[in-house]
Amino acid sequence: MLQESTRRFRMTRQRDVILRVLRNLQSHPTADELYHAVRKQVPRISLGTVYRNLDVLCEQGLACRLEIGGGQRRYDAGMCPHLHGRCVRCDNVIDLPAETAPPVEIKLPDDLGFQLTEYRLELFGICRSCQEEAAHAENKNRRRLSTN
Repeated sequence: MLQESTRRFRMTRQRDVILRVLRNLQSHPTADELYHAVRKQVPRISLGTVYRNLDVLCEQGLACRLEIGGGQRRYDAGMCPHLHGRCVRCDNVIDLPAETAPPVEIKLPDDLGFQLTEYRLELFGICRSCQEEAAHAENKNRRRLSTN
């Protein structure tokens, strides 16, 4: 049996649809959200098939898993260097330009015996939609209070 790394990659119709849908979504969907979007084009696809194909697409470097703390695993097909910001209210994940954060230099003591291979910087805040929703609710409350 061939090992996973030596198997030849084949872009199947299902993988192609999953990747195209993922590239067209700006929402960094969960596998379940992606599954519902893909079903519009491939009605008989299963959630398991979406998961398996996402794994293959990530292994091939065509997509990546976002393991943002506290939330469900999400997926991204934007492979250019960038950061992610997660809204603490609605849990949406947005792309942020890589230059948003200053360069981070991590120096670990040699005696730890730990070789750093990568790190993830998590940015949290409130997205535009939640800010607008909060402002709308605040204005509504002001109007209500001013009429009483």
